[in-house]
Amino acid sequence: MASKDPQKQLEIIKRGAEEIIAEEELIAKLQKSVNRKVPLRIKAGFDPTAPDLHLGHCILLKKLREFQDLGHTVIFLIGDFTATIGDPSGQTVARPPLAHEEVIENAKTYERQVFKILNKDKTEVVFNSNWLKEMNAEDLLRLASLENVARMLERDDFQDRYRSGSPITIKEFLYPLIQAFDSVSLKADVELGGTDQRFNLLLGRDVQRHFKQEPQVAIFLPILEGTDGVKKMSKSLGNYIAIEDSPEDVYGKAMSISDDLMWKYYDLLSSRTRNEINEIKSKSHPMDAKKNLATEITSLFHGKEKAFRAQKDFEIKFSDRLFPDDGREITLPKKNGITVLELIANSSQRLKSKSEAKRLIEQGGVSIDGKKFTDPNSVIPERDFIRLKIGKREFVNVRFM
Repeated sequence: MASKDPQKQLEIIKRGAEEIIAEEELIAKLQKSVNRKVPLRIKAGFDPTAPDLHLGHCILLKKLREFQDLGHTVIFLIGDFTATIGDPSGQTVARPPLAHEEVIENAKTYERQVFKILNKDKTEVVFNSNWLKEMNAEDLLRLASLENVARMLERDDFQDRYRSGSPITIKEFLYPLIQAFDSVSLKADVELGGTDQRFNLLLGRDVQRHFKQEPQVAIFLPILEGTDGVKKMSKSLGNYIAIEDSPEDVYGKAMSISDDLMWKYYDLLSSRTRNEINEIKSKSHPMDAKKNLATEITSLFHGKEKAFRAQKDFEIKFSDRLFPDDGREITLPKKNGITVLELIANSSQRLKSKSEAKRLIEQGGVSIDGKKFTDPNSVIPERDFIRLKIGKREFVNVRFM
């Protein structure tokens, strides 16, 4: 074990955690682990409903890494079976079902991404279809008998949907029971999840007791607001910083968060101590503090060298307001009457559709040779060469021939 003192382990584990149920049980498990020289089994489940993991997931991944550094074993559970159901936690409507092929493709990207943070040698990657597909109708009915409808309807998300008349499927009722059975199958000592997973993790404790196992300790971690500072970080909302974003994008997106939200990111994602963060907060200019944070987050995924290059790139492009020397170069056919929308559609590598390009133009996010163009249908100046800025991070040198 990396640390033989359960109290010192607890201090590390508690940092950034919203709640631990129950703390005294965790101390007892840590002491038993030290006495027997057997690592605890730390479970965290991820349903691969989208291909990208983001900073919101990293709060949990960093806590898992802390457990690994303390000498424990992390079980990274890929919910390839449960993803086809859809976790109802926090949802106002049922999630659309995913094809199993799509889930498997997403799962492959998860395995690649998590080892930017986790220690591969101390991680067990498992798929819950391995045991859930073996369940027959009798097994499922026996599991369903462990909980009642009244308790399920105590959940805030189900209550809200029930009162509003929004349908709740029986399949969604089964989801938390199946997640709980994962803990039984894995003999989990500890399970980590966001605060929106409270019902599911506590149900795991109950189901483990039913199967004569010592109940897992549930550790709840805060939900991270996205770069908009309002809603939970989510790819569907576009307010996320993905693990596999380029160093420049990670740095640039981190610099876009508000000064107030920056300190929550420090608390949950930085490796700095509380005293170090307080010193930065009291002595540093907010811009300098944010640059330090953006560099640290970028380093987490891409290493220090690429993070420092991303910082320099950002300062050239945004702090100094200069068009960078390394802007991408393209050649387009020369013709009269090219509209701004047509130009952007043929030049951008980031915008996925004309409607997205149109919105960006109308929002003032496009400039040609330093001049903003907000009308998608306006005709661009007739020149052989222009410098095109698309959004905050895309710079293109366009030649017409």
